[in-house]
Amino acid sequence: QVHLVQSGGGTVQSGGSLSLSCAVSGFSLDDYGIGWFRLTPGKVHEEQEGLSCISGYGNPRYVDSVKGRFIISRDKEKNTVYLQMNSLRPEDTAVYYCARNNNSGCRGAFEFWGQGTQVTVSP
Repeated sequence: QVHLVQSGGGTVQSGGSLSLSCAVSGFSLDDYGIGWFRLTPGKVHEEQEGLSCISGYGNPRYVDSVKGRFIISRDKEKNTVYLQMNSLRPEDTAVYYCARNNNSGCRGAFEFWGQGTQVTVSP
């Protein structure tokens, strides 16, 4: 069975850093892209924002809003994907999700999701 279990997050002041983890099981990170998404307050699931993705080949991708601030990485021995978030801003406040794509790239349908974790950035 495919599982994605998230940890990390919490509350930090503006300019601070937080790290998120996504421990996966039931598949190999070599075979599927893993993405990080967030859902800001007041928005519904379909409006969540894609932030970053790491392909099965280990190639990272970022959207402009987090490029230079967030770093996606993975540890294949631990079957875990990480999102290091630096220079956090109040507008980064959201529930963050990791998800597995249906292929090894970063385009497609993300079919399996973590449980979500709250990140709150205070001014």
